[in-house]
Amino acid sequence: MVTLLREPARPAAIREHRLAPWFAVGTVCFGAFMGQLDASVVTVAFPALQRQFGTGLAAVQWVSLAYLLALTTLLVPAGRWSDRAGRKLLYLYGFVVFAAASAGCGLATSIGMLIALRLVQAVGAAMLQANSVALVVTSMPARKRRAALGVQAAAQAVGLASGPVLGGLIVAAVGWRWVFFLNVPVGVIAVAAGVFLLPRTRRRAESRGTDPAGMVLLAVSTTAGMLAISSLSGLGMPAWAVASCAAGAVVAAAALWRQERRSAAPLLDLPSLAASGTARALAGALCSYLVLFGPLVLFPQIVSAQGGSALAAGLLLTSLPAGFGAAAVLGDRLLPAHWPNSRRCAVGGALASGCAAALAVPAPHPVSVVLLGLLGAGLGVYTPANNAEIMTALPAGDAAAAGGMVNMTRGIGTALGVAVVTLGLHAGALLGHSGVRTGQGTQGAGQEVAMAALAAVALAAAWAGMTASGSRSRPGSQASAGPA
Repeated sequence: MVTLLREPARPAAIREHRLAPWFAVGTVCFGAFMGQLDASVVTVAFPALQRQFGTGLAAVQWVSLAYLLALTTLLVPAGRWSDRAGRKLLYLYGFVVFAAASAGCGLATSIGMLIALRLVQAVGAAMLQANSVALVVTSMPARKRRAALGVQAAAQAVGLASGPVLGGLIVAAVGWRWVFFLNVPVGVIAVAAGVFLLPRTRRRAESRGTDPAGMVLLAVSTTAGMLAISSLSGLGMPAWAVASCAAGAVVAAAALWRQERRSAAPLLDLPSLAASGTARALAGALCSYLVLFGPLVLFPQIVSAQGGSALAAGLLLTSLPAGFGAAAVLGDRLLPAHWPNSRRCAVGGALASGCAAALAVPAPHPVSVVLLGLLGAGLGVYTPANNAEIMTALPAGDAAAAGGMVNMTRGIGTALGVAVVTLGLHAGALLGHSGVRTGQGTQGAGQEVAMAALAAVALAAAWAGMTASGSRSRPGSQASAGPA
């Protein structure tokens, strides 16, 4: 039993190999790949889930939203537990929980059961994602950190790129259940690789306690807010329930703000985040993932409404994460080396905003493919630079907690991407200019509303990333994590 609670050591031959840090990065990429593969695969399966369970998009979106909101609530606590108990240990157990829950999702017999199992899946995903960035940062020398984060971001992009095509093939060939069964063998391989290739935690954080009240308030505020948005998107809740959800979200958010300023071990250390400039960078991360994930929900609905297959939707979407991955890997080589992270964020965000605005106008699929690829490239330049800005601003001993905050904002941004696009589609249907109801699988003007909103959010991301480093109020607040 004691052995199961201790981090297994790497073999000496691997530990002493000159490429040992890159072995660790490669292993972490399994988790990065799996998380994003699961996200993009599930969105392609939305039309199939709507047909299977006889419900509309406003209900089916909770297959993603429930997962993302639970993940958001658990990421920072999982990061703190990992900083104390061991990042490798919780990362490996995270894969075990994730794979087991995925098998359960594949066996679900109702939409309620599927959503409940997605909540369990989110527990494992939180243990994975809270540690992914931290394991990269603590394994690599400071001079190679941005390149390593680019590789990790590229793995996420490969997962996103594989998801639409692979999901389309799976749904068309053997049904949506295998979208979840796919996670099981990959999880087994990832656990075996992690045991042998990931380093043990050398620098652990002191016990700071937990913030259960903050966790509850964060969960209430985000869930109530998403329920209110879903209700406006056609979920069918009565008006008093919608108003109650909106009011509950505001009250819980205000209470969270107060709680985090008074807690001895806050879930979100707001003064420290503001002083280090990390708050703006985290806001930029939220915006960038909202923009990245929104089209993954929007275009399968458009293609399905036009009578296209899940595979056709997957092929159309592949250029988005492919552009993201190419820019994340090659951006460090192609862009001038003297460019700071802030300038990279500005350029990437501006490119993403322009392409999102262009996609607001319905166009032939070849044009959409090009614009989606350029949109992904802009976000691929933005994300590694913004993540590096966040991770270098916080102490190395809190790497997993910092990584948890990065992934928490990604989870909120992704959930908002689902909700904003669903709301945009519904708004387009109500406006009626060439659009129809999303719940019946058709659309039109909703594309204009949704993509215009994403363009504005991308501009906000560019501003946040560009001004984050300049907002630091304490000299020398950046800390570098040494190599493992």
